[in-house]
Amino acid sequence: MARRARGHSVITMQPEQIDTFLDLCETRSFHRSAERLGVTQSTVSGRIAALERSLGVSVLRRSRAGCELTTEGLRFEPHARALRHAMVEARAAARGAGGQAMTLRLGLQNDLAAEDPARWIARLRALLPQAAFYIEADYSAQMCRDVQGGGLDLALIFTPQPSPDIHFETLGELSYRMVAPPEAGLTRLDQVTPERYALANLSPAFTRSHDALLPHLAAPELAAGQGATVRGMILSLGVAGYQEDRVARRLVERGTAQLVADAPVLTQPIYAAIHYRNRHRAVWRKLIATLRDTLGETP
Repeated sequence: MARRARGHSVITMQPEQIDTFLDLCETRSFHRSAERLGVTQSTVSGRIAALERSLGVSVLRRSRAGCELTTEGLRFEPHARALRHAMVEARAAARGAGGQAMTLRLGLQNDLAAEDPARWIARLRALLPQAAFYIEADYSAQMCRDVQGGGLDLALIFTPQPSPDIHFETLGELSYRMVAPPEAGLTRLDQVTPERYALANLSPAFTRSHDALLPHLAAPELAAGQGATVRGMILSLGVAGYQEDRVARRLVERGTAQLVADAPVLTQPIYAAIHYRNRHRAVWRKLIATLRDTLGETP
């Protein structure tokens, strides 16, 4: 609510008002936003009314189809995203982590976190010895939302989700090789049938590449979105499937799997996602360079 101090209008906005406005920017529906935020429609309406009183303008216009942004709402939207990001960052900075100078909130694509998270953290700790690290594993879409909202400082993802608030950089790519248990009798690609194959559905780009090179294996009976789950099916069910190169080599060295010799090598690009405002800051440039070097290291 707006109030006056020494003859001047002072604007105060609550975090829930900003969150509600930004959710409505996505849903364009008071009903849908109420469901997503876990509140009543009257609460959503009340928050927007309070926000509009604070701003002194209308930001949304209701219609039978839902609602749409006014010209003033369109102008306010990028500032609202920046305000939400700043509030989340401010809370994280205030809480801190003991006596550490800063806390880095890092998101890792599920497959990267499951296989070897220490590979990434060791290099980052060497670069920032005075920092504390919070690690979260998730899928690309959610991590991009978290970077945009300030919940994560940096994320390593498989699939960029375009946003005016997020800056993406390509770090490199991972290689994936088809393996199968030695006793499965799947030493050549022509022996691998849809019934004896587990599809690693890691990302839309990976799946498109897979289906283009292996159309006869595009619709198997088994599929999973995580490499670790595919690995479990390979080893326990005696089927073939793709594993990240480092993992595949470890399985071969242990004698629990062998390469399907003539199967094509598939690749998965890795991207770093940071908030757009951090793209030129020195510490973030160093972090991204370190992560790029880490991805290129030979095991």
